[in-house]
Amino acid sequence: MKISSAEFVISNSDVAKCPKEKLPEYAFIGRSNVGKSSLINMLTNRKNLAKTSGRPGKTQLINHFIINKKWFLVDLPGYGYARVSKSAKKVFQKFITSYFSKRTQLVNAFVLVDSRHEPQKIDVEFMLWLGENQIPFSIIFTKADKLSKNKLEVQIAEYKKKILEYWEEMPIYFITSSSSGQGKEELLAYIDNINKQLQSS
Repeated sequence: MKISSAEFVISNSDVAKCPKEKLPEYAFIGRSNVGKSSLINMLTNRKNLAKTSGRPGKTQLINHFIINKKWFLVDLPGYGYARVSKSAKKVFQKFITSYFSKRTQLVNAFVLVDSRHEPQKIDVEFMLWLGENQIPFSIIFTKADKLSKNKLEVQIAEYKKKILEYWEEMPIYFITSSSSGQGKEELLAYIDNINKQLQSS
């Protein structure tokens, strides 16, 4: 799939105010500083579509972008590490939970994890929550260019080992690098394939 247009639509903290169109939605979420904004910009060929920041936790709202006039890319607030108050974190968690439980247009959640780190409890717990709530999700390993090929394989093997403590099989996953473009074609092809299946059903 080639992305020919990517436009910002709306930011809000109220699921009821999300776009009314019945277009498929793909949500991107992960810990703060996981490289989410950079990945979104890389996927859409836009330098500043999603705001990147040296300060983790910049995304604090549900952000909808319409892609090729056919589907929505949803940028959700990161969890953990964000320099915000506990009360603000509770608000984030509330509307993130609300989004996932109420948004019928959601087709798939992409959970971003930093490939440089061992499996993080907060990531695994979030994936378990998605599984318990029957929300389809895939894993995106970010910053793959920061590791050697051997080290990357070791890290992903560790993640598989952890995930298989809870699931019978590893969810679909992608290995990406925002700086090199690694994983872009595979990720967009995956979304395109789901969209085609939805159209034909």
